[in-house]
Amino acid sequence: MQNELYQSWIDLSSKYTDDDLLLNELWEEINQNYTTKKRQYHNLQHLKYMLQLASNDRADLNDYDTLQFAIWYHDVIYNATKSNNELKSAEFAQKRLKKLEIDPKKVENCENLIISTKKHEILNIQNQDNAYLLDWDLAILGTAWDSYHIYTQNIRKEYSMFPDFMYKKGRKKVLQHFLERPRIYYTEKYHDLWETIARENIQKELALL
Repeated sequence: MQNELYQSWIDLSSKYTDDDLLLNELWEEINQNYTTKKRQYHNLQHLKYMLQLASNDRADLNDYDTLQFAIWYHDVIYNATKSNNELKSAEFAQKRLKKLEIDPKKVENCENLIISTKKHEILNIQNQDNAYLLDWDLAILGTAWDSYHIYTQNIRKEYSMFPDFMYKKGRKKVLQHFLERPRIYYTEKYHDLWETIARENIQKELALL
């Protein structure tokens, strides 16, 4: 999987520079951040899944490259005890994309896309790109129960520093927030595909907590 993802990274980033040393340095940084032992869900597998969905939806996207960069960097900083991961990840991305000499407007858009994953609320309503990113990030919620259940176990491992009573309280709050939203998925495509099963999965998890 890492070789496949490495090639995807090179295919994208090499459009903006021919500095192979820089491209490999940035890849190593991404690889190391997403493969720490603490990451049971927010890891390279999560990136691969999102990148595949992005590839499938490419024809419907306004700025495919910027969305890919947002995927690569949206969880690059991840500490389960912190609430500023998305902001830190956006700042991290901004510094790296500047090194690639990417247009400042694209860099700003990438930052906003990453920040939008904190509350999973659309910040850029000019096109559907933000909606697609948020839907891909929550794709796991709309999968078959077996996959969803494994996801919940991996999330629990990422929050293993918290005792059950604290974890369950926080987890219930997150899940209830999703159920109370008018819709979990913003795009019509994924609302139609995943909305019903995602709500069923969330309600089932709540009953088990």
